[in-house]
Amino acid sequence: MFFKSIFQGNLQFGNEKSFEKVIKMYDHRVENYYKNDILFKVEDIFQQEDLSLKIPRTVTNITEKNWKNSVDLLQYVAQFAISGNIGVWMTEEGKILKYVWIEPKGDKAVVQKFLKGRSLVNQVGKEKEAKEALSNAIELYNRHAQAYERRGYVNFLLKKYHDAERDFSKSVNIDASNAPAYYGRARIKMLKEDWEGAIEDLELAIKTSLALQDIHWSARRLKGECLQTLKRYEEAEFEYRFFSRRSFKDKSPNLIYKKWAYFNHGRVLIELRKFTEALDSLDKALKLTSGQEYVSEADILVYRGMARKETGKNGFLSDWNQAKKLGSIQAEKLLENMT
Repeated sequence: MFFKSIFQGNLQFGNEKSFEKVIKMYDHRVENYYKNDILFKVEDIFQQEDLSLKIPRTVTNITEKNWKNSVDLLQYVAQFAISGNIGVWMTEEGKILKYVWIEPKGDKAVVQKFLKGRSLVNQVGKEKEAKEALSNAIELYNRHAQAYERRGYVNFLLKKYHDAERDFSKSVNIDASNAPAYYGRARIKMLKEDWEGAIEDLELAIKTSLALQDIHWSARRLKGECLQTLKRYEEAEFEYRFFSRRSFKDKSPNLIYKKWAYFNHGRVLIELRKFTEALDSLDKALKLTSGQEYVSEADILVYRGMARKETGKNGFLSDWNQAKKLGSIQAEKLLENMT
């Protein structure tokens, strides 16, 4: 039986001795362990010019045995790498059957410094320690794209935006497929109100990630926000609609933004004078309980009242009165204009 499988990523080996050793071991295992029942040959993925293993996005139908053999071999050679990562998915009708994230986890100093820094990134109060460990990894290997991206994120948390943007840029200059770095740089451009520049980076984040990954949808959400700010409503509507209709798993960081996305989808549809569709999105926004920290009930009621009024439905005054009670100045003004 064949399964749709996706491979994407790269591994860096840092020096020619390690690189040549890995190639020999890879070739030996292909012939003697896996009897050539493997997806990638040496000449397909090993790059002499930068001592790396690179797998551009590869979508193929293979047997479960071939998938397992290919994953096992990539995991084996990853222990000799010093940076990079490879994502592997097995899917059926859009559902993930198997997923493996392959990265170096050996005892080399550069690997350990990076893993330590990455583990500290999201620990409150450990930002400086995280930055120090990631900087140590970069000192040991100055082409560590993942360390630059994670250090950029730490600098972002510390509000050192110039340093963060520099790190994100260094990351994508080394690895043009590093979606989180494009996403991080886009967030900084949004803070600077460089909406066009942010959209460019978000499009790169979308292009270099898969719809199976959370970063892909986070980038689409922010792209919608940028387009909405620029009053490019039709394009924004597409992004919000796409995001809103996506089913996210409970642990997905995108799930909490569904309420916000439905709300902004409704706002954009009102701008496009598609009031019936707007009403549907705003109703859905009100029904969701999670994500209230990103959009207030009062704001949703204000816009649902607008949509109800424009579609000739009753209840718009009730929406505005309720929003007024919740402290909405906009609702108060709308009610005053009705008298």
